[in-house]
Amino acid sequence: MASQPPVHEPTTRRRQLLGRLSLPERTYITDALRTETVGGVLLLLASVVALIWANVWPAAYQAVLDYTVGPSTPLHLDLSLDAWAKDGLLTIFFFVAGIELKREFVAGELRSPSAAILPVIAAVCGVALPAIVFTVANSGPGGHPNGWAVPTATDIAFALGVLAVVGSHLPSALRAFLLTLAVVDDLIAILIIAIFYSSGIKFWALGLAFAGLVLFWFLHRRGVHGWYLFVPLAFVIWALMHESGVHATVAGVAMGLLLRCHREGDEKTSPGEHIEHLVRPVSAGIAVPVFALFAAGVTVSGPALREVFTQAAPLGIVLGLLVGKTVGIFGGTRLAARFTRAELNPQLKWADMFAVSVLAGIGFTVSLLISELAFPDDPALAGRAKAAVLMGSLLCALIATVLLKLRNRHYRELCEEEDRDLDGDGIPDVYQLDDPAWQARVAERQNRAAEEQNRTAEQQDRPGGHQDRPAGQQDLPNRPRQGTHPADEGPQRPH
Repeated sequence: MASQPPVHEPTTRRRQLLGRLSLPERTYITDALRTETVGGVLLLLASVVALIWANVWPAAYQAVLDYTVGPSTPLHLDLSLDAWAKDGLLTIFFFVAGIELKREFVAGELRSPSAAILPVIAAVCGVALPAIVFTVANSGPGGHPNGWAVPTATDIAFALGVLAVVGSHLPSALRAFLLTLAVVDDLIAILIIAIFYSSGIKFWALGLAFAGLVLFWFLHRRGVHGWYLFVPLAFVIWALMHESGVHATVAGVAMGLLLRCHREGDEKTSPGEHIEHLVRPVSAGIAVPVFALFAAGVTVSGPALREVFTQAAPLGIVLGLLVGKTVGIFGGTRLAARFTRAELNPQLKWADMFAVSVLAGIGFTVSLLISELAFPDDPALAGRAKAAVLMGSLLCALIATVLLKLRNRHYRELCEEEDRDLDGDGIPDVYQLDDPAWQARVAERQNRAAEEQNRTAEQQDRPGGHQDRPAGQQDLPNRPRQGTHPADEGPQRPH
């Protein structure tokens, strides 16, 4: 009887979770996160200054917050400095968030439904579970369910600031996941603010703001340039949105989403990416730290800290950030990976995802904003909510630091592998491993290094050791050979 040929089962390649980014995406993520990291450090410093100022000179701090500037007519812009920071400076932050979101949808991780499903599910679960935890904690007598949205937001700048301070290396795939998660998180937060924290809508002002947005889009699409035109138009749109009763930061998001973030023709960068490159340092380095200076000044005392853990509203915020965010993001990612049959990058472990989930529990900028919006008629409760945001974020930062430090050596090795450039062409080697030209360049460098080592060994084996050297160099055994360069010593051994 003839033997049957072996039957090969069809194989399907499973999609990888936290896989290597494309080179353009990695470059964009690196540049964006570098700015956010610097901004995060400034954010931490501004928060510390605010806490010291509010507790050492509380009267002076409150006087600065209440100082009013701006015209009262025609759009009631006579606002306190606190309101200008909350409604004005944060509009710049949300403008950048709108550009990020648009870019993610047209050129980033969210452009493909199969790639977007994991961070989107993680972000949605990371918003829903903190809200549920807060609602459960405030379901009894004395609860304040209006604050359910406070623990739902992730602050990417604060998280990166923590990483910068503790010196933790984090592979680009984990950083990209954290950034994409925060972008989707910001979108949800914007929708929450627009839907649940807007009141007394004035439709005439809203209609004029919408007309301004249409003009903004039309001029941008026509290729009109000039900050002297768009900045005044953006301010008018913002003022009309503020007057309409819809939270003014929505104007920033809307303008960011209207920018074109795909390249046309021979463009090296799209207009949206160019504008983001210009505005992001202003957002991360000025707008958000100044907002933190005005928003993070809460009273720190024994009774105040005790209230954070004994009263329903602040306790719900702490539990929402620490437990809700962590379990929501980690659990959502695990479930999404299981049902989409995605495999985790073999260089990483699920423990790494858990540590990033804890880090994402740091909610600061948007959480502080929602704390004021959720309790507008109770400043004392809003202050306790802010204290809870600070405490919950601090706990998440400390726990995430410990978890990440346990794997920091492995992260450092991964980062070195990602950045290694043996042929010095400015492109990391991991993106050229299959390129014959790169292989030839590396082989040539290795051959030169081997020949140099052989010549050195032969010279040392000759009688008299270094007798063939010029007399002036015999007393300088460590002097480099003429015409050599440190880069010619050969590549380092890959990990």
